[in-house]
Amino acid sequence: MVMAGGSGTRLWPMSRKSLPKQLIPFIEGKSLLEIALDRLDGLIPTEQCLVCASEAHADVIQKAIPTIGTDQFLGEPCGRDTLNAVGLSAAVIFNRDPDAVMAVFTADHVIRPVKEFQQIVQSAFELVEQNEKTLLTFGITPTEPSTAYGYLELGEHISNKGFIVNCFREKPNAETATQFFRKGPDHYLWNSGMFVWRVADVMECIQRYHPSNYAGLVKIAEAWDTPQRSRILNDIYPTLEKISVDFAIMEPASQDADINVAAIPMPLQWLDVGSWPSFARTCNMDENENAVSANKTLLMDTRDTLVASSDPEHLITTIGCDDLVIIHTDKSTLVCRKDRTEDVKTLHQQIGERFGEDWL
Repeated sequence: MVMAGGSGTRLWPMSRKSLPKQLIPFIEGKSLLEIALDRLDGLIPTEQCLVCASEAHADVIQKAIPTIGTDQFLGEPCGRDTLNAVGLSAAVIFNRDPDAVMAVFTADHVIRPVKEFQQIVQSAFELVEQNEKTLLTFGITPTEPSTAYGYLELGEHISNKGFIVNCFREKPNAETATQFFRKGPDHYLWNSGMFVWRVADVMECIQRYHPSNYAGLVKIAEAWDTPQRSRILNDIYPTLEKISVDFAIMEPASQDADINVAAIPMPLQWLDVGSWPSFARTCNMDENENAVSANKTLLMDTRDTLVASSDPEHLITTIGCDDLVIIHTDKSTLVCRKDRTEDVKTLHQQIGERFGEDWL
């Protein structure tokens, strides 16, 4: 199952409610969702690939990716964070096949090389199939003491590639992240946000740690393939506690003697495309280290600047600019310093308050 329900507010103005970041064809003409599904080609049969995203984007997704049939699309009436996206998918899969092993991926990542990625995921399926009550995630080698990711404290080997996770720490403060980073990747890895587990095991964990969410998700799943789906989904889903799968499942499971939380390192090129600086790393670079994703530009005496446009006929020119982000769309334009890109999320909120939803 590929989760594709994020809002992507830090990638405004290209990412908007009508076309959020995972659906924008802004990486070599493909969207992040298309890239995520392409990575699974040859590993998982197309008919077994599910997408969980906003119901409002069902038509856009199925038009862009016709291989995703209506029975493979799981539409959320509203966003209730990743526990419920994962739980809804797991509950529906469980009703179809209670013995299924489920992989969870996200439409946020660029991962290369694909062949090595598929080999690592295959080894994860094998590990989970051989070890009951095991929740497996993939660990990424930290490149900085980031507070944006969860950290996995590695313990003993569970297989020739996997490790027991002694502790799962979701988004620590800066001091703690620095301590983890200094200890190195033999001790701490970033949590990738991708998982493999038996659907029965993850449903048991949801029931154990968040019984009210579990009860609601089971009711929705029971109605999923019936004429009552829409009514029950819209009645129950918005009432479910909003919480991430990391906080809700992975943290308590790592301290639960009945559950094994495991990790397999994924030492690949991994990029979480969640902000303009990370997007810049997917772009072509000119001789002055400018990242360019625009058809027409003239950058005079300009360095270390990201320039992107959704309009192939729009010309962007600069003179004497350094360390900027310049994003042009038919509706809005963003210009900001690179070191202020995290503030785009705050800007997004203020735009809504001042100019209304049409600009979001």
